[in-house]
Amino acid sequence: MDRSAAAVLRQYQTKLPPQIYEELKESLPDNVSKQRLTKILDHVLKRYKESQISPGEAVGLVSAESIGEPGTQMTLNTFHFAGVSEMNVTVGLPRIIEIFDARKEIKTPMMEIYFKPPYNTAEKIRHMAALLKETKVEDIISEFSVDILEQKLVLKINMKKMNELEENLNDLSKLIRSKIKNISIRAGEDFIEIVSKGKSEDINRVYKIKEKIKALKIKGIKNISQVLPVKRGEEYIVLTAGTNLKSVLGMREVDSVRTTTNDINEIFLVLGIEAARQAIINEVYKVIEAQGLNIDLRHVMLVADTMCVNGKIAGITRYGVVREKTSVLARASFETPIKHVINAALVGEVDKLDSVVENVMINQPVPLGTGLPGLITKVK
Repeated sequence: MDRSAAAVLRQYQTKLPPQIYEELKESLPDNVSKQRLTKILDHVLKRYKESQISPGEAVGLVSAESIGEPGTQMTLNTFHFAGVSEMNVTVGLPRIIEIFDARKEIKTPMMEIYFKPPYNTAEKIRHMAALLKETKVEDIISEFSVDILEQKLVLKINMKKMNELEENLNDLSKLIRSKIKNISIRAGEDFIEIVSKGKSEDINRVYKIKEKIKALKIKGIKNISQVLPVKRGEEYIVLTAGTNLKSVLGMREVDSVRTTTNDINEIFLVLGIEAARQAIINEVYKVIEAQGLNIDLRHVMLVADTMCVNGKIAGITRYGVVREKTSVLARASFETPIKHVINAALVGEVDKLDSVVENVMINQPVPLGTGLPGLITKVK
């Protein structure tokens, strides 16, 4: 690109958003003439201005309508991974509700874990998946036998599984000894014998010890119950059932930039509110795309902004966004009206009627639209 054309391009740097400007700069041919470039830039600027919202546009209403209407076409199913027990994915309407309600406990927590080279190859990925999966003592025990009279518990170990995990009986004995008090342990060839030193009249103690031992973690990351290596493009990644973002990001083999979870509250706790906002947009968009619906991304962004505007995630429920509304009538219109009206009357709350719902309720014109200035001048 010659100097005069480059100078023309620079004039538009402040008029266009950085992303559009950079995209234009990269896609323009080097031999473009000054006149042609001016024509292109004017056309892009015109299209950009047309795509902006005109002041006074009721963005909230339009967004609610454009998400709500296609939402009625959504399916209500849960998708299941073939060949992997306990590995389901919530999709469709239940997933959208889960995201917009900002649920703390989601039905099917999942992670997509990316690895740095050379750990993302076909040879290494199985080993990496095995490192991630949480293995408990109960997974390697073929049989328990309990003797109540002698307060004795014998664990028969599946040695094949034990060898796959590269663990031995001594390590397992040490783990049990460190976690459970008042016991004596003896390790045999393929069994571990545990005798309780507690009071002989406490018959249930052996059973309590048994349940504690079953739940002890030998290897892997807490809460990750299933792992599934899959190929994505040229590399392999691991999908998991269960999520533990903090621990996974702490592994040096993991690519922390691309690894993600579908639990938005966990993203907020580990990476902060900006990441949570982006996660809400990504997760909703995944559902929309999978269902083949056509919803403009900007509507989803507005909902994500509304949920995250106060620095923490508020669901679109009576406990979240609605609770923060200043208007009594707006809160009452959503759910549990009598409770809201009585509580407001008890403290003498005043409703300024400056939003949409409360004006509709008392049959007044609604103050609609974004970016409209209010005139302070008194007109004679």
